[in-house]
Order: sequence, then structure tokens, then C-alpha cells
Amino acid sequence: MPLRNLALYFLAQLVFASGTILIVTLGGIVGSEIAPDPALATLPLSFMVVGTAAATVPAALLMQRIGRRLGFVVGGCLAIAGALLGAWALGTASFALFAFACGLIGATLAFGAQLRFAAAESVASERAGAAVSIILLGSIGGALLGPELATRSPDWTPAVPYQGALLALAACYAAATGLLACSRDGGVGGSATADSASARPLAAVVRQRGFLVAVLAGVVGQGAMVFIMTATPIAMHVQDGHGLADTAGVIQAHVVAMYLPSLASAFLIGRFGAHKLMAAGVLAMLATVAIGLSGRAVMHYWWALVVLGVGWNFLFVGGTTALVAAYRPAERFRAQAVNDFSVFGISALASLSAGALLHGFGWTTVLLAALPALALMLLAVAYATLARGAGRIGSIRRKAFRQSTHEMP
Repeated sequence: MPLRNLALYFLAQLVFASGTILIVTLGGIVGSEIAPDPALATLPLSFMVVGTAAATVPAALLMQRIGRRLGFVVGGCLAIAGALLGAWALGTASFALFAFACGLIGATLAFGAQLRFAAAESVASERAGAAVSIILLGSIGGALLGPELATRSPDWTPAVPYQGALLALAACYAAATGLLACSRDGGVGGSATADSASARPLAAVVRQRGFLVAVLAGVVGQGAMVFIMTATPIAMHVQDGHGLADTAGVIQAHVVAMYLPSLASAFLIGRFGAHKLMAAGVLAMLATVAIGLSGRAVMHYWWALVVLGVGWNFLFVGGTTALVAAYRPAERFRAQAVNDFSVFGISALASLSAGALLHGFGWTTVLLAALPALALMLLAVAYATLARGAGRIGSIRRKAFRQSTHEMP
């Protein structure tokens, strides 16, 4: 069953990622064409991010009640509805309806975000990092499929450009929903009806050092990535005058760089541990800031965004792996809800604030604004690593003391 579930989750992740990248690619373009005010052109993208943040807790709690399989089916049905509603909105040139459809698609991404946890629960705990990495690799296919749907769709429905892309996306969502309906609940990580008697109060789970560091890794990684990525197209194309093709190429390279390291991140976790992988992620993001500050040519943006993608991957995979180890099976849905609400809530704030900060203060300020969060993450990882080492030394000393007292005549 673990391999069956992983394969189904991988394919579903590919489709969900395609939807995200399709909306990111077309949202602003469609918005600029049908929005009543050009200043509102990016509102559909913001609706998608906010929709994800708002649905994280309901998605996790629904899966706790009805199980992973049915929960994913519900999410898939919402995705189909969102894509069809978006296609209808384009046909009627309704900006408000299109923005709402993007918000609905964003809400389904909260269900998609649970795929990595479901994958980790399908295997033994020591293989959780590998399972998460496999799921994230599905997003590489999404990075290829999403833009293809966007660029080819105008020929499918000439009267309403891009409507064909959303209709095709609805078909992809339907296929993914069918695949997820064939998955199975439970696995090594336990079933949705795990014994609640073994669950600790949520406050006790959240207060754990390991849990806090894991959540912080997701918050900082996702928040800093979205913050810088959202500002990049405007800084490149609008402020610095680089071509649209160059700007799109930078974003595409960034998306691939986000997920391609998943081929190695599981091995790195096994070799060095989740905390060291998180530290490497922070250092990569600090390198992003340094590269971005060093110049504003296309290659500066390209390298900065590629390194940013690698940093995100290390923080996200490392944080998810550490999170799975910080709670018991009966606690997982509430713990995952807290994590994803924190991660995507901060992501929504980052998305909404990046443009305003860029327009008001410039690209340099955007880069520098990411430094405090990265410094905090680096300190948290250093503290957790030192505290873990001190705990091991204390455990060894206590064991040695017990053995010495036991051997005394």
C-alpha cells in the first residue's frame, strides 16, 4: 500500500501544482483585461493565496473526521468547481467571479498541501523525508504542464482566450480526484481514527522545541520565498525594463529549482539530519539576498531566484520532516492544521505586502526586509541543535551514573 499511495499522491501533486502555476501565469494577465481598475489586476492571485490560508485548518480537521481519502476527494471536487467557475467567469467577463474562482482554487490547495503529510504517514518514520521529497518532485511536472496549458489555450477557445486552459484544468482535476479516490487511509503512520487517548493537549504539542523550529522553518521558507518571488516580475519587467520572456524564464527556473533538489534532499536528511538541512536552506536564502544586491542584470535575478528555490526546498522538506517527528499519530491533524495555517497565513501576508513595499521603497529594501526572518531561523536552528546535543550528553551521563551505582559493591 505505501508504494500505491505514494504513486497516487505524486500524480495528484502534479495536477495541483499545475493549477497553481496556471493561475500564477494567467491571473494577472486576465485581471488586467477584465478588471474594472488596472490596480486590481493582481487581486485574483491574492485571492488564491488568501483562500489557501483560510482553508488550511478546515481541510485538516475535515480529514481528521472523514479520513484522508474522502478528504482529498472533497478537495478535488472543489478544485473542479473552481476551474469550471473560472471558465464561466471568463465567458461572462466577470472579474469578481474570476477572483472568487481563484480563491476557491486556492482553498483546494490547502487540501493538496496535505499530500506531503499523507505520504509521510504511508511509510516508516525514518523514510518520511524521502516520501515528502517524492511528492514535491511531482511539482516539477506541474511546472511544465501549467505553462503549457496557459500558452496553448488561446487557440482552443479563440472567442474567449484562456477559457480553454481552465476547462482543461478542470479535466485534470477530475482525473486527480479519481486517482485519489483509489488511495487508502492509514498506513504506517496510523489511521484517521487513531486512539485519541494518546493525544496530548494541543498546547503541549505546540510548546515543544522541535515543533516550534519545524513550523518556523516552513513559515520563514515559504514567507521569504513568496515575498521575494512576488516582487521579482515587477522589479524585472516594470522597474528595470527587462523583457517579458526573460522575466518568465527567471520565474520558470525558480519553480524548477524549488522542486528539483527533492532528488537529493531525502539523502541529505538521512546523512546530516533535518536541522542541518534547514541551516543550509537559510544560508542559501542569505546568498539570494547577496546576489540580488550585487546587481540587477537578468543573470543576477536568475541566480538569485534559483538559489531562492533551493533554499525554500531545504527549509520546507527539513521542516516537514522535523514536524512529523514532533507529534503522535493521534495528534497529527491538529498539529498539521497549526503548521499549515501558520505557513500559508504568513505567505498570504508576504504576497500582499511585497508589491506595496517594492513600489514604495524599491527592490533593495525588499531583499533587506527578508534578513530579520532569516537571522531568526538561523538562531532557532543553532539553539535547537545545541539543546539536542546537550540533551544527548546529559542522557549519556545519567546512563553512565546509573551503571556505576549499580556496579558498586
